[in-house]
Amino acid sequence: MIRKIILVLILVPLALAIAVFAVSNRAPVLIAFDPFGAQPPMLGFSVPLYLALLGALILGVVVGGIASWGAQRKGRRRARRAAAELKAAHAELAALRKQREPARPAAPPATSSIASIAYRHPSAA
Repeated sequence: MIRKIILVLILVPLALAIAVFAVSNRAPVLIAFDPFGAQPPMLGFSVPLYLALLGALILGVVVGGIASWGAQRKGRRRARRAAAELKAAHAELAALRKQREPARPAAPPATSSIASIAYRHPSAA
């Protein structure tokens, strides 16, 4: 419940700030991908300023996430190897415990105490 309240307290003002930013920055800007600077640019288009900035922000988050995921590759590989070694160690431990455990003979059928008192084996006397 508290988590939802905190989420609302953060997301609602953030959404309002983005909406105000978008409304106040609607002027078109020219985005050009022309390394030689020709006038007019060979490859360019006009978009509202807020779309250009929000697009750059989203692209930065995606590229940063991919970069950090790639940087963690060694740790993930090490964790997978450790998990495989742990699984093998558990299997080996179970096999050794099974091997160490002596073969238990089958337990004799349980007799009631009354039957054991009433019947005495001749060699027991």
